[in-house]
This record gives sequence, C-alpha cells and structure tokens, in this order.
Amino acid sequence: MNHSYSCEIGSVKYYLYCGISGLLSCAITHTAVVPLDLIKCRLQVKPQKYENLIHAFQVTIAEEGIFSLTKGWAPTFIGYSLQGFGKFGFYEILKNFYSVVLGEQNAYLYRTLVYLLASASTEFLADVALAPWEAIKVRIQTQDNWASTLQQGLPKFYAEEGLAGLYKGLVPLWLRQIPYTMMKFACFERTKEVLYKYLLRKRRERRTKKEELGITFLAGYIAGIFCAIISHPADTIVSKLNNEKGLGLFDAIRRVGFAGNELKYKCTKLDYSRAYLGLWKGLGPRIFIVGTLSAIQLFFYDTAKVILGVPRM
Repeated sequence: MNHSYSCEIGSVKYYLYCGISGLLSCAITHTAVVPLDLIKCRLQVKPQKYENLIHAFQVTIAEEGIFSLTKGWAPTFIGYSLQGFGKFGFYEILKNFYSVVLGEQNAYLYRTLVYLLASASTEFLADVALAPWEAIKVRIQTQDNWASTLQQGLPKFYAEEGLAGLYKGLVPLWLRQIPYTMMKFACFERTKEVLYKYLLRKRRERRTKKEELGITFLAGYIAGIFCAIISHPADTIVSKLNNEKGLGLFDAIRRVGFAGNELKYKCTKLDYSRAYLGLWKGLGPRIFIVGTLSAIQLFFYDTAKVILGVPRM
C-alpha cells in the first residue's frame, strides 16, 4: 500500500471512508442551499401565488421574515447525511462488484454500463433512508402554519399519516433520484475522462491535487445540469405529493398536470399554449441549485477523501 494513503482500494476501511466523505459532502451542500430549495418547492406547489424566483423570495420574506428561509434545514441535514453515506459508500462497493462480474476487460469497455448499474442500485437503497425526511422537509417548507421545526413536524406528520405517509413519496423519489444519480455518476465519470484528455493533458503522477479538484468541480457542474433536467418532472411531483395530506401519486400527477393546471375541463390548444408547463415549474432555480450543488458536492467528496487519505481512482 502507498504509505501516503490511509487504506487500500477495495478494503472495508476504504468503503467506510468513502461513505463518510459522501455523508459530509451531501449533508453540508444540501443544508447550505435550503433557502433556494424552499423557494423551488414553493414555486412547484403554489405557482398561482409565486410568479418567479425573485418574487417568491420577496413574498416569503415579507410574510414570514428572513429566517423563514431556513425552514426544513434539520430534516434536510439528517436525510441527506444518511443518503450521502449510502450513495457514495455503496456506489464504490457496487462499482467494484459489477466490474468483477463483467471481468476486467469488459468492465473497462463497458464502464459506462458499470457506472449506470452501480448508481441505480445504490440510489434505490439510499432513498429508503431519505424518503421520510424529504416528506417532512417539504411539508414544513410548503404548507402554511403547519410546523416550523423538525421537532414539531415529525410527530405531527406521523400522527396525521402514519409510517405509510412518510414513505408515500418513495416511488416518485425513486423516479427522481435514480435517473438523477445515474446521470450524475455516469456523466461525471465520463466528463472527467474527457477533461483530463483534452483540457489538463497531464499524466496522473504530474497532476497536482488542486488541478484534480478543479477538474472534479467542472465535471460535477456539467453533470449537475443534465441531472436537473432529467429528474425535474419527478421532483415536482415529490413536492406536490408531500405538500398535501392524503394526496396520492396519481392525484398529484393530475393536480399538477403537464400544462400546470388541474385538468378539470377540456383545454383548447390555445389554453395549453398559454399555460405554464407545470411539471417543469421551477426548472431554472433547480438547474442553478443542482448544478452548483453537484459541483460543490463532488468537490467536497474528493476533498474529504484527500483529508482522510483515501486513494482516488
């Protein structure tokens, strides 16, 4: 083992440190953008009240004060700590597992498939840990006078809807997070290859840590933009579903409607052309949030690995 590293690739300690690095990166970054996330969720569930990003900020601060922008930080921190540990830790485990199954040569030739399989599998598991906290976070952020803290919201949510209610958003969460994570890891890994080949153009042993972290940030931002686009419709459904007590998945889809209005009557083509595309409401803020989030998150992840002495492949 290289003595500059604290563990060997593939060891239990390696996977544990990858999980801890993921926990830190996800918890810190998602909690840091809670104000933007709150506004994004409100734009999705109350388009009739909030015209755009700036207007939503203005109305929220005017009605509830500046500190209302931090609503939902506690369930965000807990949920994404659990999800981050599972996502990054299991991704490394499953990436190695699928590589062994395919064999060394095929694992390299079909490495994009390995990235996709590993990321989809790990997100399926990680979202089970995230779902209850996501449900409480959205309810706190979007339902007026419901609860302002996790301490108030958790027992209230459980009393109203029980354990099943905490997991009613799991399926749309999978629909949002699995494509998101598949795109995130596959796009990130392949974009990194391209950037090293055409932008940095240095052999591995000649690269500095700063240069490698810079490539990580740029590749993460590019991956984040694509992640936001591919997962946004499901994100809108998650927000709508968790906003209202007793609302089912298909009711939430119908309530949002592709045109942004509940389809209670037959709309003309002109009506549709003038309507907001409801499933895409809040996409602009989400691209900014997710692009920035992915870049900083992967940067933090790599930085944490450097601090912990984890070898980076």
